[in-house]
Amino acid sequence: MSTDRRWSYQTVEVKPTLMGGLKTELIQEELTRHGNLGWELVNVIAAAPMTPVVLIFKRPQ
Repeated sequence: MSTDRRWSYQTVEVKPTLMGGLKTELIQEELTRHGNLGWELVNVIAAAPMTPVVLIFKRPQ
């Protein structure tokens, strides 16, 4: 079994609303859409309030 598997990575920004909040429906849509395309969520970066959340996905090449 080979251990040199290669990965592709995808980042997706989910932007906050004008009031600074995040709609969980938007996050759910992105998770479902990318999951259906074979992407696996590996990390979420929420740097600061009122900034976009970055979803990081990976899938085998």
